[in-house]
Amino acid sequence: MKSDITIKLERCKGCGICAAFCPKKVLAVDELGKIQVVNGEACIACGQCELRCPDYAIFVDKKEAAK
Repeated sequence: MKSDITIKLERCKGCGICAAFCPKKVLAVDELGKIQVVNGEACIACGQCELRCPDYAIFVDKKEAAK
């Protein structure tokens, strides 16, 4: 994973916008109607989920490349 994804579940209304804009299908809405990371290793840290979330419920912290 190229990033750490933090989800503030108390803010998430489960709209699915973040999952819809994720080019790698990293996120999905779970059975409780909240977003969850389902394929974290595929994350390319593009930040589209964070930018599109209307409730500021998801944050992408890009990891530094190991040297």
